Amino acid sequence: MAKTDKKVFLALHLLLLFYSLSSVLSKLAAGQPFLSFRFCLCYGGMFLILVLYALGWQQILKRLPLTVAFANKAVTLVWSLVFGALLFHEQIRLNQVIGCALAVLGVVLFVQPEKDEKEDQA
Repeated sequence: MAKTDKKVFLALHLLLLFYSLSSVLSKLAAGQPFLSFRFCLCYGGMFLILVLYALGWQQILKRLPLTVAFANKAVTLVWSLVFGALLFHEQIRLNQVIGCALAVLGVVLFVQPEKDEKEDQA
């Protein structure tokens, strides 16, 4: 993998981490009275994250094929599990860990042939 590819993948995963924060704000908003200040603050923050994510996503798509970028979105499952445990004290169950591991394995397997095709073309 070229150095620029590594930077793009790092940027993609940082963007996906940022994107997963929108679900945290959504869950926080759900616990507030409708249209209260905190509700609006959380939903406003969520909207801002989604706007910035959309802009960042377009930049990623300029540098990566859509199929590769979209397959990597599965990593948000891992972040959701982590945020749920750390911020909301949710219990992590074995089936959730297995599901996240399978999703990440699927991403790795999906991206792997793309890497091999680039080497064949070189």
